[in-house]
Amino acid sequence: MKLKTMSVTDLNAYIKRSLDNDFILNNLTVLGELSNFKAHSSGHLYFSLKDENAKINAVMFRSDAERLKMVPKDGMKVVVRGRVSVYAKEGSYQLYAQSMEEVGLGEIYQEFERNKARLMKEGLFDEDIKRPLPPYPEKIAVVTSPTGAAIRDIMNVASRRNPGVSLVIYPTLVQGEEARKSLVNALERLRSRKDIDLVILARGGGAMEDLAAFNDLDLAYAIRKSPVPVITGIGHEVDFTIADFVADRRLATPSQAAEVAIPALEEMQRALRARTQHLQGLYTGKIRVLQAQLQGRAELLAKNSPKMMLAQSFRQVEESREKLDQILQRRIEKSRSELLGAWNLLQAHSPLKILDKGYALVYGESGELLRSVTQLDQAKILTIRLRDGQRTVEVRRTDEKENRISGTDE
Repeated sequence: MKLKTMSVTDLNAYIKRSLDNDFILNNLTVLGELSNFKAHSSGHLYFSLKDENAKINAVMFRSDAERLKMVPKDGMKVVVRGRVSVYAKEGSYQLYAQSMEEVGLGEIYQEFERNKARLMKEGLFDEDIKRPLPPYPEKIAVVTSPTGAAIRDIMNVASRRNPGVSLVIYPTLVQGEEARKSLVNALERLRSRKDIDLVILARGGGAMEDLAAFNDLDLAYAIRKSPVPVITGIGHEVDFTIADFVADRRLATPSQAAEVAIPALEEMQRALRARTQHLQGLYTGKIRVLQAQLQGRAELLAKNSPKMMLAQSFRQVEESREKLDQILQRRIEKSRSELLGAWNLLQAHSPLKILDKGYALVYGESGELLRSVTQLDQAKILTIRLRDGQRTVEVRRTDEKENRISGTDE
């Protein structure tokens, strides 16, 4: 894959971002000899740090230089704390010093570096083992001096942000050799409590030797063994201790630690209102969906209810009956028409029709139609049918050639 050609500006900016995002390079403590020292009229200090084999340029800005408790000179062995970054315009990297101590504190410095290297190798600084802070702690343990400025700052922040959060003070020494054991014991006592949500390990500012107790190995292990997250607010923004590296979250000062640990009541109330409105919107939408589903099911049930099905069956039966009546009526009409046609045809060919022309039908005693004079000569009772009725007559013979017929009405 071919990379895009970079400009010099882009290259220097990329290198600067890389160095600025490096954890080690942003939390350095460097031992060296001062050379090329120059105090500028602006208040900034420019110098180099060197040892037997190498040299690095450094600068200390006025805001940090004003806090120095020493007068730097060429040839002086010092411990400088700061970060490495790139001066992008010149394309050169340098050490940006934040504090400086004489090498007379070398033993403290060596302990710091030795413990730092050991714990880093053991993985106690790894970000993936850092525990998230509880968003809404109810009870916070504060491990610090009961008479120092740190506890007052934390209590002021707590009363301002959220008086409902309880602070449990674990008084301890924070300076000197006895402070090491005192700090560890306080954290060990906390492990037996089940009602603590978070621990603040705090101390006000001081020189490097004043903060030495927070570089103790046993304290580092006690922080990692804590069943709840531990945050630190030790010294000033430029002060770093082993406890800061091991803690789940490092804040620059005790006040900042309290600001992060204690949720603001107003913010919680706003968040609660926002979530309440969100939930109300969700429930309202859900209710509308359920109502629509219920309405649809009610309509479906109404369409398929036994009452509706029975009414539909009655309607179908009625429609079938009407259709059957129509079919029967058509068949009756057709049969009537056919019967009438047959009747008319029968009437047209009926032998009785000839009676309308003046003819008559003569029946014998047995009701047979007489067709011959011979049959008439032998008959004694005759039935004569004319157009408008019939009569029964008796035949009387006076002689062989003359017969007398007398009739009776039927």
